[in-house]
Amino acid sequence: MVRVADYYNVSCDYLLGRSAERNGMMLNADDLPNPDKMKDNIYHGSVLPTMNKKLISNSLNVLYAKIGQCHSKALTTEVSAYLMTAVAKMFRLLYSAEPHNAQSLFSVEARRWPGYSDAVMRMSESNVEDLLAGEDLNGAEGVKDPSCLAMTTESLTREYPLYTPSLLNLVKTSETHVRGLDPNQ
Repeated sequence: MVRVADYYNVSCDYLLGRSAERNGMMLNADDLPNPDKMKDNIYHGSVLPTMNKKLISNSLNVLYAKIGQCHSKALTTEVSAYLMTAVAKMFRLLYSAEPHNAQSLFSVEARRWPGYSDAVMRMSESNVEDLLAGEDLNGAEGVKDPSCLAMTTESLTREYPLYTPSLLNLVKTSETHVRGLDPNQ
């Protein structure tokens, strides 16, 4: 194993799938850059990507704050798995659009990825529903008191005045897209 890792100039952890980094480095929260503090936080040519990124980022601040009030590691894990997979799906579509990009970046075969990633997202969504219904999941306790999620637009605006307008805009925009699928609209 070590010889193969040396030959390919990667770590054994990378070969075993234990690290996404070729050098085997494991990330922690302090290693991740804060996007709000990045100098080049502007997309050139259009305001739309910058606005959408801020809407999503601000909405995630509210989402994770509300999850945090439930004190459920399992809930955080399942919501995160869903969202990370959604981002990975979009990244993979963009990356794979250019035929010269090395597909070796991905360990799941291209033909299996859409079905597998959809299944992971659906499973995470189902697990979140179970946890929120108070059901235990894989040894983790469900949310027994959903009052941690009590909210109104007024309470959200009071608790998260900087982020709630973005969340409400994101919800409205998403519902507009969904209503567009309804033939009765």
